[in-house]
Parts: sequence; structure tokens; C-alpha cells
Amino acid sequence: MTNCIPEDDNLLPRLSLTLMVLSLAQFVIALDYSIIYVALPSIASSLQLADAHAQWIVSAYGVIFAGFLLVGGRLCDAIGAKSMFIFAFTLFSLASLLGGMTTSAAALIVARGIQGLGAAFMQPAIIALISHHFSPGRERAKALTVWSAVGAAGLVAGVVLGGLFTQISWRLVFLVNVPIGLICIWSARRYFHAIVRPAQRQRLPLWSSLLGTLSVLSIVLAMTSLADHGLHHINTHRWFGMTAISLSLFLLGEKYGKQPLVGRGVRRLVSLQRGSLSSALYMASVGTELFLLTLLMQDHYGYSALQTGLLFIPLTLMIIVGNAVAGKLFTRMAALRVLRWGFLLGATGLLLIVFSLEEQIDWLWFIPGLLLSGVGHGMIYTAKFVVGMHEVPDEQQGIASGLMITAQYASGAIAVALMVIVLNLHPGMAGFQYGFAALIGFALLGALLTEDIGKSV
Repeated sequence: MTNCIPEDDNLLPRLSLTLMVLSLAQFVIALDYSIIYVALPSIASSLQLADAHAQWIVSAYGVIFAGFLLVGGRLCDAIGAKSMFIFAFTLFSLASLLGGMTTSAAALIVARGIQGLGAAFMQPAIIALISHHFSPGRERAKALTVWSAVGAAGLVAGVVLGGLFTQISWRLVFLVNVPIGLICIWSARRYFHAIVRPAQRQRLPLWSSLLGTLSVLSIVLAMTSLADHGLHHINTHRWFGMTAISLSLFLLGEKYGKQPLVGRGVRRLVSLQRGSLSSALYMASVGTELFLLTLLMQDHYGYSALQTGLLFIPLTLMIIVGNAVAGKLFTRMAALRVLRWGFLLGATGLLLIVFSLEEQIDWLWFIPGLLLSGVGHGMIYTAKFVVGMHEVPDEQQGIASGLMITAQYASGAIAVALMVIVLNLHPGMAGFQYGFAALIGFALLGALLTEDIGKSV
């Protein structure tokens, strides 16, 4: 793959500004994911929402985001990453404005769904733009390191800013996105290179897109229903049935159809297969750690939401350190080896956390485990994109990145549902010990699958 950005006296400043804008966009996506958890009680109280309806303020974003990533990736390749980024951030900003101004619970849930749609369209465009603007190898690895570090900072900023904003008004949780969106949209129009537009426009395969979206939506909703209602509930049966039908039709269309959603050449790339599988195992291991830790600290040990949020600050800082460590290691070893070490460090950190799980938490085990798992988390997150996107042609960066992120979030939904099942089957500390043991197993599987170290990545 080649980078076609023309020579320019202002090339370095322009690239720096481009990376700044793309990192800020990732910051907003991460911020929006975590900020809503802190603000949710205030929103529910203000709009007089029942718990079941309040949960949809969170779920509407995540379900739509996961469901439309593949379509977003294909659209990105069809209309160009620059155009897609501008359109997606405009949609996201308008939805944020609606969410911040509405007095209706239904309108707020719709706004969250549209935010999720904007984020699903924006995420593949961000990664495609990084790949287009930065040459493969050291330059792109450095850009991905900065981008992922800023995204990790967005997660902890969401916890902190969510608490701060709700002291004034929960509406600021949504409205803060609007000025950031305006800045990023203006900067994208001014600084992003037109080279990101494809030479030939591609048609969006309508039926494959609908079936792919329905497959991801249904499996996420099936796992959510499984966690909330159990295996024997009628809604769980319906969503699993829908998953089986839509996924079967989608896979048949991808294999035999004339216009698959994910091109056959892209699907055959070993590096993308590794990257997608690593994304799934990342989310099933260290990516689900935050969920288990939140339940452990609040439900078992009785910590407040604020205390738990503060506990996540050192974890997030170590994720940023892990991003930086990965960036340094890319100059000394293959990205697959960096990915493998990330999984091993993550597994070691999670094991130390298991050792700390007693009736009174043993901080001598817990703190090192938290920090080590954070470093591993950061290394995996950066390395999996370097590995996965290495061989992808420019014109298919959008769908490839969409595939990786879809694998990540679908795996996350499955992992969370499995953790809820484990905790229900084994109440008390035993459930958390089994849960963390499962995360360790997924991390070790990730390390095992990167055993075949090549020199090309």
C-alpha cells in the first residue's frame, strides 16, 4: 500500500493537525461511551424514567453503534473517508444538540441512537484517514499510538466530566459535543487531503448491508436479553432465532453473492483475520475488565460510583502508558510480538487481581494487577490495529476497520452476557473469581494465536 499525499512545505504541520483532529474525534467517541453512566441517575430523575427505560439511554447508543459499523465502513470506502468523517460528525453533533435540548424521554433515546449511528459511521473513517495520511510502518504506528492514547484519555475524562457536568446540568453531557464537532468539521474541511476520496465510487450492496446490520444487532440484543432475562425468556429465544436466520443469510450472500459487503480479497488477508480475532479476544479479556471491576467494587465491596471512577484513573493512565510502550516497541520488534506481549501482560495483571480477591481486598496484589493489566490493555489496543490494517488496500480501509471494530463490540456484548451468567450462577466472591479466570483464559488465547511471529508485520 502506498501513501499518495503530495509533497508540501507545510506537510508536517498539516499532518500534526490532521492527527490532532482525528484523535479529538476518537476522544469524543470514548467520552460519550463513559460519560453517560455517571449522568444516567440525574437524567432518569429529571425525566422521571423507570429503570428499564433509563437503560435504553445507554443501550440505544451501543446497539446502533455495533450494528452499523460494517455499513459505515463500506460507505466510507464508497464516498471517501473525508466526506464520511464530515457527514458522520455532523450527524453526531446534531444528535447531541437534540439530546441536550429535549424534554422528552423518547426523543432522548432516539438522539442516543442517532449518536450511535454517527459514531458507527465516524469510527471507520477515523482509522481509514490515519491509514491514508500516514505511511505504513513507523510513521503510522506512531500515529496510531497517539490516537489510541487520546481515546483512552476520553474514557476517564467521561467519568470525571460526567460527575462535574451533572452538578450543573446533565444536558451539558450532550451539549459539550457540539462545539467540539464544529471545530473538527471545520478542521477536516480545511486540513484533510482530498486523496482520501476513491478514484471510482462503489455501490453499497443493499441486501448484504441490511443482513449484516441485522445480524450484529440481533446478536447484541440476544446476549443482552440473555444477561437480563435468562435463557428461557421468550425475548431471548426470539433474538437468537433472528440471529441464526439473518447470520445464515448474510454468510451465504457473502460467499455466493455477486456483491458481498466485505470483499473476498479483504476477507482472505491473514493480517486482517489476525487483527479481527485479536480485537474480539481483546474485548473478551482486558476490555471486559472495567465491567467486572465496576460490579466488584460497587456491589461486593460497597464503594460509591465516584470512588470506583477514581479507581479507574490509574488504570486509564497505565493504558496510555501501554500505548506509548507499544509505540516504542514497534521500532524494535514485529507488531505481532508486541501484540503477544500485551496479551501476556494483561493475563498476568488479571491473575494478580484474582489473588487480591478476599473478603477485604488485598491491595498489595490488586494495585500491581490493575497497573499491569492497564499496560497490557494499551499495548493490545494499538498493536491490533497495526497488525490488522497492515496489508489492507487504501480503497478498502473503511470496511476493514469496520470489520475489526464490529468483532470487538460484538465480542464485548457476548463477554458481558457471559459474565452476568457466571455471577448469577456463583453469587458472592466465587463468581468474580470465575469471571476473572475466564478473562485470563481469553487473554492467554490471544497470546497463543499470535505465536506465529512473522517479519512482515
